[in-house]
Amino acid sequence: MGHQESYYRHNEAYAEFLANWDEGFYAKYTDTLKPARPGARVLDVGCGVGQVVRRLKEAGFAAHGVEVSEPNVARARESGLDCGLYDGRHLPFPDQHFASVGALNVLEHVEEPEAFLSELVRVAEPGGRVLVSSPNFLRVLGFRDYHPKMRGFANKWRNGWRLVVKRRQMRRAPDQVRFDRMAPIVRERFQPDDDAIVATNSLEIAFFLRRAGCEIERVECTDRYVNRLVDFCLNATPLRFAMFNAFVVGRRVR
Repeated sequence: MGHQESYYRHNEAYAEFLANWDEGFYAKYTDTLKPARPGARVLDVGCGVGQVVRRLKEAGFAAHGVEVSEPNVARARESGLDCGLYDGRHLPFPDQHFASVGALNVLEHVEEPEAFLSELVRVAEPGGRVLVSSPNFLRVLGFRDYHPKMRGFANKWRNGWRLVVKRRQMRRAPDQVRFDRMAPIVRERFQPDDDAIVATNSLEIAFFLRRAGCEIERVECTDRYVNRLVDFCLNATPLRFAMFNAFVVGRRVR
């Protein structure tokens, strides 16, 4: 049994934790996930208790969600949402089935992140949007760094060097590029992303989406709505790859 199945499959506390999240947190992700075509099919991978699926359904889309957590799926179905259980690896849908596919704060928890991104692209139709939003564990700049890998001068220096090395590897040996793995943190009082096992970052997310057949539309370090001027300044330069979060929007072209 893998990390996702063993940690999340029957975790009632995890479902309770997600159920108490402010739905405003999902607003940017949800709005970006909306297809241009009314009534189109949309998939939220790692849908939690269905907040995003609910908002998409209310907006008139054929919204679907999948989850590895049985308590999450049960809560979503109680609300009349089309959410189902899956194994965390293979999406139970045919190729090119959705106009839009997204995963919010999921990639950092999967055991095979490179294959996971390919799977997202597989079920997106040609021209369909693929959205991946995760923490940037290779932060070099920032504040309120909640995870130990992001915190402190020494870690930020190492993170900056890892980004340089990875960019060089993408040019010289692209077949060798892999996300860095991390050991989950075990402590009595759980803190956000203690259970993360992948050092997600926007540089590699964009790389693997391209390799799977996407054209990258935008890469941002802000995963929620902020002041427009602040948002522009944060995302106007390549420094966005070294700050805050990884919010990557692609479109399937092959």
